[in-house]
Amino acid sequence: MKKRIYVAAPLFNEMELKRNSKIKEILVNNGYEVYLPQDEAGLAFDLIDENNKLEINKKIFEEDIKGINSSDILLFLLDGRVPDEGACVELGYAYALNKKCIGYKTDTRALDKTGDDNLFIEACFDFKIAKNIDMLLEYLKEL
Repeated sequence: MKKRIYVAAPLFNEMELKRNSKIKEILVNNGYEVYLPQDEAGLAFDLIDENNKLEINKKIFEEDIKGINSSDILLFLLDGRVPDEGACVELGYAYALNKKCIGYKTDTRALDKTGDDNLFIEACFDFKIAKNIDMLLEYLKEL
């Protein structure tokens, strides 16, 4: 049975959307099912107008919660100056459900002088963060 991966990542510009899709493609090509919020629940910016903001926000939230619930693994794409706030919430929720969580970070910027991110985020990954695609695929095989 294929493992299902929920990809928690920022999705607010062309670069992020393309990268998320590329990661999904790599995972699918390696035998995983993937829940990518931008594909499954949609993008709030595209769906919201002045009359439906609350309805759309609730719909996206509920769909993504279902996506996490039905996944075996949460993959958090950590690149960026700071971790995405929504992805942090998704990580905390998945961790509370005892889902396996993996971090992926190719960004060389760091939040503290040791080069590490927030210890609460890293602890959800058992302090293991993949630095490239090969390392990510290896971590996934270990699960």
